[in-house]
Amino acid sequence: MSSIITKSTMPDCVTDRVNATVNGHRPPPPERAAVNAICILDYIGNTPLFRFKRITAHLKNVEVYGKAEYLNPGGSVKDRAAMSMVLRGEKTGDLTPDKIILDSTSGNTGIAYAMIGAARGYKVKLVMPGNVSVERKNIVAAYGAEVVLSDAQQGSDGAIVLARQIYDENPSLYFKPDQYNNEANVLAHYQGTGPEIWRQTHGRVTHFLATIGTTGTLMGTGRFLKEQNPDIQIIAVEPDNPMHGIEGLKHIATSIKPGIYHPEEHDAKIPAVTEDAYDMQDRLSKEEGVFVGFSAGAAVAAAIKVAEQLEAEGREAVVVTILCDRGDRYLSQLSHMNL
Repeated sequence: MSSIITKSTMPDCVTDRVNATVNGHRPPPPERAAVNAICILDYIGNTPLFRFKRITAHLKNVEVYGKAEYLNPGGSVKDRAAMSMVLRGEKTGDLTPDKIILDSTSGNTGIAYAMIGAARGYKVKLVMPGNVSVERKNIVAAYGAEVVLSDAQQGSDGAIVLARQIYDENPSLYFKPDQYNNEANVLAHYQGTGPEIWRQTHGRVTHFLATIGTTGTLMGTGRFLKEQNPDIQIIAVEPDNPMHGIEGLKHIATSIKPGIYHPEEHDAKIPAVTEDAYDMQDRLSKEEGVFVGFSAGAAVAAAIKVAEQLEAEGREAVVVTILCDRGDRYLSQLSHMNL
């Protein structure tokens, strides 16, 4: 099927949809037009995929796309994993109405837990590194979740350790999804993100990049895409050093390794430089009108590097990466803005 699909059939730019009218009216956005959802959680997933234009104007043969995970109800890709883990807990009986959802988080999964807990009637307790953005802390609190701050210097690993301690003190009180070791995290992307990308690119995707955090997105999406076409390159984007400044990302060699991470399942790894991630985050806002967070900046910066290398080799390619979360939860950290 992919052999007969042409570039003209691919999602390109919002202007293409604006210009395509029916009886003078703009058609509804693809995949999000349904109005029969039971609750807000039914809108998790099926996010748009769009092509970057201005930041890739120098590329003639390589297309670069971003999957807009920041448009999930909770504002990030983590809505998928959190929903999957909660549903699995309910199915197995590990999560019951009397239990509190407890987990460590750098922010986005915690926001998703808090949103889901509010919608489904669960109390939520989250352990977050003390240096996460004030916006993330406030969003979690706005959903009614309890926040416990761990040592900022210990990063996400410190939050993991403290969450384990809290759970061990009274295990019957909590449901602990443990996002770093829960296969339901991977399954969310194997069943959702991967098939969506395959469908949205009409099977033309040649390279997929995702940042390393819990690694659920990388593992699940990559696994599905490889099953469709073993030639698709799965590329991990990892901070270049332990003292990086990109919230939510892990430097695996110096961190607690997620149990769901299997490095043999990706083809390459690209270092993410904090400054490059911040610069690309700024460019995406100002040149593409896409206001996302720093991890998305890291992912897109890496995708552009891959695309430029492919272009230099004279190859045609379709590069896809994940736009992890919205930029408004980092406003206090955007030092380049004159606020």
